[in-house]
Amino acid sequence: MANVDTTAPTPRRHGIIADIQGLVFGTAMAATAVTILTHLGLVTGQTAGLAVLLSYVTGYSFGPIFFLVNLPFYWLGLRRMGLAFTLKTFAAVGLLSVFSMLIPDWFSIAHLAPVPGAILFGMMTGAGLLALFRHGASLGGVGILALYLQDATGFRAGYTQLLFDAVLFTVAYFVIDTPALALSVLGAVVVNLTIAINHRRDWYVAT
Repeated sequence: MANVDTTAPTPRRHGIIADIQGLVFGTAMAATAVTILTHLGLVTGQTAGLAVLLSYVTGYSFGPIFFLVNLPFYWLGLRRMGLAFTLKTFAAVGLLSVFSMLIPDWFSIAHLAPVPGAILFGMMTGAGLLALFRHGASLGGVGILALYLQDATGFRAGYTQLLFDAVLFTVAYFVIDTPALALSVLGAVVVNLTIAINHRRDWYVAT
């Protein structure tokens, strides 16, 4: 009987053109999702949620706030994830900030029901993040800090992210009404489910 090769295929690396496409696609999807989110008056988790919440409180637009709140995390990203990841993440954050300011001028939302809107936000954000992850980038922020703290203290990264989101949604309770907060939680759940189901290294070997 012939021997069967059961070794896993070696992942292929994306080229620069593919990486650029991935970053543009991922950030455009995420920025469109943020447009839906803010149209509905909702919030989300992580650094993007912090930027959205600050935009509601201060009246400043999401894009510049999101870019600024991510600045402290690049040093941690450089130490924990390396130069290539940090540069791609910086580019992704910049693109999302720019797209989030441009997209409201490209189209307007006449009507969007809140529940489908929250679900659509979650799916689009998840798809955008998946594209960024596949191309070695992220949207910065708390995830980098969580990994750094896990390395430094042993405290699990997932717990850090959960604690941050718990504090964020608690603060949001005093900024948006209860139905909007419930829909925000729904959107965040859809984001995480989309990533958890589709971001599987045992299923997808291209990186």
